[in-house]
Amino acid sequence: MLILTTESIPGKNIIEVKGLVRGSTIRAKHIGKDIGASFKQLVGGELTGYDEMLVEARKIAIARMVEDAKAQGANAIIGFRLTSAAVMQGAAEMLAYGTGVVIDE
Repeated sequence: MLILTTESIPGKNIIEVKGLVRGSTIRAKHIGKDIGASFKQLVGGELTGYDEMLVEARKIAIARMVEDAKAQGANAIIGFRLTSAAVMQGAAEMLAYGTGVVIDE
């Protein structure tokens, strides 16, 4: 599945627009990671537990978006975006979205 942030695909013709495609996930770290993150806030540094959580969340959200695009009959996604939001302390939602299209091969 071709995924682009642009609104067009150079050298390809978009022959059909399927519409919005999306995938999301809400992820949380366990209490041990939260305690470690609290200590990191005191001394500074990268919060690797949360970094790992967000990397995993991005992968899952993008995979679900691709599944949605395939289910709609799209073979490419344009206008791809990622957004995240804190749902509660230690938990975040990751949303991947774009426009599913059919391009000529």
